[in-house]
Amino acid sequence: MQVTEPIASPWQASLALGFERRDGSTILARRDHRGPLRVQKALYPEGPEVCHAIVLHPPAGIAGGDQLDIRIEAAESAHALLTTPGAGKWYRSGGAQSSQQVHLKVGAGATVEWLPQESIVFSGALAGMRTTVDLEQGACFTGVETICFGRRASGETFDRGSLRLATDIRAGGRLLWRERGVIDGGSALMDSPIGLAGFSVCSTVLAAGVELAPETLAACRAAASGEAGARWGVSLLPQLLVGRYLGHSAEAAREWFVALWQQLRPTIGGREAVVPRIWNT
Repeated sequence: MQVTEPIASPWQASLALGFERRDGSTILARRDHRGPLRVQKALYPEGPEVCHAIVLHPPAGIAGGDQLDIRIEAAESAHALLTTPGAGKWYRSGGAQSSQQVHLKVGAGATVEWLPQESIVFSGALAGMRTTVDLEQGACFTGVETICFGRRASGETFDRGSLRLATDIRAGGRLLWRERGVIDGGSALMDSPIGLAGFSVCSTVLAAGVELAPETLAACRAAASGEAGARWGVSLLPQLLVGRYLGHSAEAAREWFVALWQQLRPTIGGREAVVPRIWNT
């Protein structure tokens, strides 16, 4: 009799975090989870005013059919920075769609920085990433999304599969930014000059809630990366800065983001940029 291997059930995981301002400190006041999504503890490398949290996904990769739901809420005047311990991996799927949804609600005068490390989308992955941000009066948000298509170091290109992207940012209920994208592996968009232009890494930075002074915008546009041949640029819209990077190195994309963040954060968050310690491990 032939014995077949059991098919692993996909993960249905959720994480809900609530940050509050109490006695001059930001605390992690609420932490609910289901399935393999966790935050171990609140960290304070900048002092009590800013709470850092590392979002853990213990399986270390997202397989076909996995569904992750992350909800972050920062109450009035709280300041939270969230990142991940390493690169996210979206594995080849046998046909089931995987997704990650991130919902961020930022209260009046609060600041949230959503700074995950890069996502590696394997060839054959069927992935969907959606981010929704709701800002109340005087709230600020900074987010970065870096995507690596295929595993360049292993010679793997993103020649099949699909990635769907969706981002919405609202301030006081008014839509500031809506973006939708579908990138199919091996499609013409991978090499098109209006698409990825042959690059395997793309990064988007969104900073919302503050109007930038001309000198700050100029400094942001001067932020650079040492990657030869890479391209980057910054645009300013009402209450929103948009930064884009195209290259082949996730490390270089991060270098560019940090240079940009060092100019933005004193205005967006009222503090100097402090790189999360986990990024150096």
